[in-house]
Amino acid sequence: MVEIAGFGVEAWLNEWETTAHYDISQSTIASLTLAELVALDPSAGAQLLTDIKKSKLNYGHIEGSSAFKQAVSQLYDHMPAENILQTNGATGANHLALYALLNPGDHVIAEYPSYQQLYDIPKSLGAEVDFWPIEETRDWQPSLAKLKELIRPDTKMICLNNANNPTGTVLDRSFMKQVVAIAKTVGAYVLVDEVYQPLTADLDYKSIVDLYERGIATNSLSKTYSVPGIRIGWTASNAEVADIFRTFRDYTMICGGVFGDVVATYVLQHRDQVLARNQELVGRNLKILTDWVAQEPRVSLAIPQMVSTSFPRLEIPEATEPFCLRLLKETGVLLVPGERFDLPGHVRLGYCAPTQVLQTGLKLLSEFLRQYD
Repeated sequence: MVEIAGFGVEAWLNEWETTAHYDISQSTIASLTLAELVALDPSAGAQLLTDIKKSKLNYGHIEGSSAFKQAVSQLYDHMPAENILQTNGATGANHLALYALLNPGDHVIAEYPSYQQLYDIPKSLGAEVDFWPIEETRDWQPSLAKLKELIRPDTKMICLNNANNPTGTVLDRSFMKQVVAIAKTVGAYVLVDEVYQPLTADLDYKSIVDLYERGIATNSLSKTYSVPGIRIGWTASNAEVADIFRTFRDYTMICGGVFGDVVATYVLQHRDQVLARNQELVGRNLKILTDWVAQEPRVSLAIPQMVSTSFPRLEIPEATEPFCLRLLKETGVLLVPGERFDLPGHVRLGYCAPTQVLQTGLKLLSEFLRQYD
């Protein structure tokens, strides 16, 4: 029987998110409504609604429509549209890549902690997984020296989450070029879940597929683009890897759904408007968060770089999981305890909730923390 660990963060949210009044646990930038999407471009929005109404409810385009694939390809420097494969969110993209490329006994190096799929799915497939730890003393950056220690002649894949979930730490182009140089010494794939795009021009950020022929990027519209409900993601890779994925993809899904494809294409074609809206929200909410941290004596934080997730440390005399459960039941505020990422003493705080929700949630959290003063 295949064995796999319980998915910590998903199990927590599945149990508690519907009961929260002030959900500041999520890592999505405040989700858009269909009405808000239509309002981005009223003329094109009206056409979007017409297209949805006229869509035949068949399987649609199996790999994603040509318009979708072309829109995704434009997110990268030199990525042919035919190398893009639509998936069921980034979770589907990660699963496809790992399922297609890893075999029992393969050696995998995984950034840890990060999105749990990136190390526990390889383990479940029988791969030998070494953890590449992120370090709080380095603002949650992993050490390149440690990666050099871990790399082996038989290393098949290096798995990363850039930006990192839950910390929001970004590995910039310079860092990633050094990761690529290490991977090249043994011909390893580098798989990077890139759902958290930093919304700042001050950071030199590059997709792995723009840096490395054996790089594989997974992504979706769930986080940076604020439409998790359509469940559309993708893989981007070289042509050889895309053909491998095609074979395995037939066993994991048929299509992303005709409505999802239509909305996803519209969002990508209007990505400038979506990102402008989200950049303003992230900037405003990040200032609210950092101002709050500055005046809250029991909280410290490695400031995320305009990424939608944060991971503050709480100085409290109890474990964070029971604390978070009491906080929810007594105030309606939801956080994700660090135990769900194997980092107790911290919480994932989704500061990109609607601004009023964030402000109220932080106020109630401060009041709750006063019990320890």
